[in-house]
Amino acid sequence: MSNSMVNEAEPKELRDESDFEAIFSGGDFTSVCGFGSLLSERSARSTFPELINFRVARLNGFRRVFGNVAPIFFERGIAKPETKEISSLCAEPCEGETIIVTVFEIKKSEIPAFIQREIEFRFLAVLPETLDGKLYDKPAVLCSRSTDEEFFQVRCKGNKDIFLQHYGRHNIDKIWRDDILPCRVYLRHCILAAKNLGETAYNNFLDHTFLGDRSTTIREYLASSGSGIMEEEPPESLKFRYGG
Repeated sequence: MSNSMVNEAEPKELRDESDFEAIFSGGDFTSVCGFGSLLSERSARSTFPELINFRVARLNGFRRVFGNVAPIFFERGIAKPETKEISSLCAEPCEGETIIVTVFEIKKSEIPAFIQREIEFRFLAVLPETLDGKLYDKPAVLCSRSTDEEFFQVRCKGNKDIFLQHYGRHNIDKIWRDDILPCRVYLRHCILAAKNLGETAYNNFLDHTFLGDRSTTIREYLASSGSGIMEEEPPESLKFRYGG
């Protein structure tokens, strides 16, 4: 059986801390997959200052999609709701697709904060492989696509107040959408981060990252309607975090 066949098997979903503990029960660290802003080691370290073993890997059976509204972009003043440029990235299962990711380890004590920070996602335990095709012997956590219903029932426990706390204050009533576009500052940051990892990661990001329509690649988007995105500097307060 090939590595890619092993890697594309149904990944295990991690719903709470006990699931994380069951998967990562042998040590003090948990592996995390980065596919967007966490392609940048600088950005990863701004979130996880004590991370270790930052490296580049390949993940088979997934693609990147700009398909979820991110409240953090509203809070930081970089969302553009008037043009629907409000989307962050998720990874979602897709047979035959491959994405270049980063993998690093965080302390287990950071898991509760990690879950809370990425609360809208479905957490999956996946097995990346090295760029030369060797399958990892330990799983890593991937933030994957979820649904509004799952978020409301699982994360919010059916409580509308919890939903309002995270999204309602930004007039967001739907998280997972296929009609939104990438937040410009965030997209530029991800592209620069991928480019800093080398040509393979850069081209993979452009060709295996899609708009919410799941047919337009980022390379195509930049060539058509994404004019000027790469020339736009982030706001001064965000230049370090979103600098690639």
